[in-house]
Amino acid sequence: MDQPNPVTVLFSVVRVLLTTSPPNPTGAGTVAHDGFSPVLKALEQGGLASAVSWDFELGEYLSALTAVDPDELTREESLAFWLNAYNAGAVQLAIEAHREGESSVLHIPGGFARPRMTVAGESLSLDAIEHGKLRRFRDPRIHGALVCGSLSCPTLRDEPYTGDSLGSQLDDQMHRFLEGGGAVSGGEGKVLLSRVFLWFGSDFTRPHRMPTFVPARKSKILHALRPWLPGPLDGADDVEFQSYDWSLSCTVR
Repeated sequence: MDQPNPVTVLFSVVRVLLTTSPPNPTGAGTVAHDGFSPVLKALEQGGLASAVSWDFELGEYLSALTAVDPDELTREESLAFWLNAYNAGAVQLAIEAHREGESSVLHIPGGFARPRMTVAGESLSLDAIEHGKLRRFRDPRIHGALVCGSLSCPTLRDEPYTGDSLGSQLDDQMHRFLEGGGAVSGGEGKVLLSRVFLWFGSDFTRPHRMPTFVPARKSKILHALRPWLPGPLDGADDVEFQSYDWSLSCTVR
């Protein structure tokens, strides 16, 4: 199975951190995300094959977001805004791959690196939204909420993220991701964690420094994840990381 080139990924992350302005939500505004709901419902009921017919509405929803200045929102509303914007863009990418008969979003040239929307004057790719915006909120729970159109990534919720429910939604997503395969028993006190936690484990161990790239020790990653680990795995003390399957998939659970 195809895997991203680590050097290319690192270059993209560094580039967007240097060129993307950090979020600075200081307002009191809110924003509705009702336009994303029917797309999520279509995915829930029939997968990407059903969501294809909602591609126009998905584009309209993303277009509506471009009229919002996220820095005029509350912090929670702004974080919800960027989570929904990223996930909607990732669904759009997955629909594109499905329509073109590709087996992975990695087969779409520049899928994560090319600009997808312009917000407050900034032209943003999915990489820019993830690393330049979302990770700078310093809430590692985002890694249980972001989808990438692939089998090993977290699943979507059946509802958009909202500012007034964001804390409970993100906690629930972490539980769902870990219980849904993000953490499985390897036997004899061993836990097999999603590779997401290899890539972003230091965000959980040092959230005040997000985004951070200094590798974290496995034991510290496991300790940081204990609030969301399934009960049977709470006593695990040894960690290995699963391989990552980039096969095309985008589901709601």
